Amino acid sequence: MSQMFVNLPVTDLDRSVTFFERLGFSFDPNFTDDKATCMIVGGDAFVMLLNEEFFKTFTNKPVAEATEETEVIIGVSADSRDEVDRIVDAAMTAGADSAKPPVEGGGMYSRSFADPDGHTWEVIHMDMSKAAAA
Repeated sequence: MSQMFVNLPVTDLDRSVTFFERLGFSFDPNFTDDKATCMIVGGDAFVMLLNEEFFKTFTNKPVAEATEETEVIIGVSADSRDEVDRIVDAAMTAGADSAKPPVEGGGMYSRSFADPDGHTWEVIHMDMSKAAAA
């Protein structure tokens, strides 16, 4: 397997695109229409933002209410602590809610936020030289 796609339901696709553009993400126009868009996370990792009605066609189970319960935590890596702070600060400025306090230890630094639909994102920097020593 070489690519990973995470599918997330959103209530307002345009709002979600605007939010993630403010964090520095881009989108593949080849996989974008009025029902969905493909957000490029990096390398071979993508997040499909699907309007909720379209998302429901992919499952027979109820869609979790992400503002009330945690269905998944999406972790993305950052190249530095400063990048973690830049991304999360941009998310907060764009309307995200803080998901939990920063976590630091063993060479890891992370911060979390909840996007406009309540999905939890964790941005992580791992200093491997410090992690190996821990």
